[in-house]
Amino acid sequence: MRIIGLAGWSGAGKTTLVTRLIPIFIARGLKVSTVKHAHKGFDIDLPGKDSHRHREAGATEVFVASGVRWALVHELRGEREPDLVDILPMMNPVDLLIVEGFKWHRHPKIEIHRPEVGKPLLHPDDDYIVAITSNAALPQANVPVIPLDNVEKIADVMQVESMPAERLRRMPAKG
Repeated sequence: MRIIGLAGWSGAGKTTLVTRLIPIFIARGLKVSTVKHAHKGFDIDLPGKDSHRHREAGATEVFVASGVRWALVHELRGEREPDLVDILPMMNPVDLLIVEGFKWHRHPKIEIHRPEVGKPLLHPDDDYIVAITSNAALPQANVPVIPLDNVEKIADVMQVESMPAERLRRMPAKG
């Protein structure tokens, strides 16, 4: 399994880009999975559903299974947030694992930058950013800059720059 990330500030278009890239990788014959970091609490359960009621009652884990999909919800209840290294063993092996977020983790990433978001580039402070995709020219960049609408080229770079997941090591959070 190889791993590559997409990093950027909120509003830069990470999720939109991921959803455009996945069909390209699948058309290339790759099996793809994703890991998404959420900064705030999130819920995949709907209030009132049985699994939500189990969790609200205090269950640490709730596993929901059907003939179509399954999901495991684990409540941290004061435990530390899992690091990317903790998550990888929970994933089934695939050809390419795309990580959305985890912007300060040490894995190869493509930064998504939109000047209109009003945030600085991550890349000068992150040696793991291998390229930037943007809707603007970035002459100050020290890594390749790919136009945001050139999704095929972004996919090419992601395949080349991805690394074997087993090389990922635990690291303290930076931010």
